[in-house]
Amino acid sequence: MENNRILLVEDDPNFGTVLKDYLSLNDYRVTLAKDGLEGLIMFKNDEFDLCILDVMMPRKDGFSLAKDIRATNSEVPIIFLTAKTMKEDVLKGYQSGADDYLYKPFDSEVLLYKIKAILQRKETGQTVEEDTFEFKIGKFEFNSKLRHLTFDGKEPQKLSPKESKLLKMLASHKNDLMPRELALTKIWRDDNYFTSRSMDVYIAKLRKYLKEDENVEILNIHGEGFRLIEKS
Repeated sequence: MENNRILLVEDDPNFGTVLKDYLSLNDYRVTLAKDGLEGLIMFKNDEFDLCILDVMMPRKDGFSLAKDIRATNSEVPIIFLTAKTMKEDVLKGYQSGADDYLYKPFDSEVLLYKIKAILQRKETGQTVEEDTFEFKIGKFEFNSKLRHLTFDGKEPQKLSPKESKLLKMLASHKNDLMPRELALTKIWRDDNYFTSRSMDVYIAKLRKYLKEDENVEILNIHGEGFRLIEKS
């Protein structure tokens, strides 16, 4: 995990410098931006393994910056630093693409732990790369590269990236248990209340698509995960 590139966007120059030095001492290569606009320019001009964004910043706040980063790169992990403790702000953060949150003041060792955990999950997800991208599910044909779900040779339904990833994982575990935690860590990169509720919404969407074939069903295995069933 040494020498991973981190983009740190923090408008408090003293705090930003101290945090940059601390992360540098722990073998991370850190680029410090003083506000959201500068952070976006730096992100577009370089490659980073993880972004740490302050929420309240001049010119461009952390939420707006995260959405812009996500528009460029949907995979790079994002950690928010915030003094706010409102539930609405936490939800807004996850909606704009956050992987984790830290409230100021925080223990720097906790941040270090979170960075290591997120980067390890990202690395694991990249090394376990499934080659299969075409699946037969009852009367459906599913192409995860094109994100096309086709029922009985009709016009294909175009799935969103998360819908496609989730269906691919379910199809890879067809007639077997797909653990909830596995999907949350690989697709949402975190297992918490907000990501768990988000996954339930996506499961409901997939059920709606698949209901055209009465022999295909997504079962909820309480407390464990889901099973994509194809009745014979």
